[in-house]
Amino acid sequence: MASMEKKSLTKPDETRPIDHGKVELVRLGGVTFSRLTLQPGWKWSLSVKPIAKTHSCQVHHVGHVISGRMAVKLDNGEEIEYGPSDVYDIPPGHDAWIVGDETFVGVDVSGEMAGYAKS
Repeated sequence: MASMEKKSLTKPDETRPIDHGKVELVRLGGVTFSRLTLQPGWKWSLSVKPIAKTHSCQVHHVGHVISGRMAVKLDNGEEIEYGPSDVYDIPPGHDAWIVGDETFVGVDVSGEMAGYAKS
């Protein structure tokens, strides 16, 4: 019989510092859960693009916003803003940035974060 597992994002398996933020990862049940803590001034194209070396973010994100606000613009020009209690599904091919002066905290559960912002 299978057993249960428990981990906490307060004790991540790995932490990746990035310009204006950090990504904390917990691997559980074949999924990588990620807590993104992003400070005002963070923008994917400035903070992560130099690491990813792609034109835009190519990760599919599915998650939940805990606090703060983030704007996302798809390569096709579609733009949306996410805030506290919103859940999101963002396809590959986008840029994103923090809106306002509050720190953004979100939890990504897409499982595609294993290579995110990894040098």
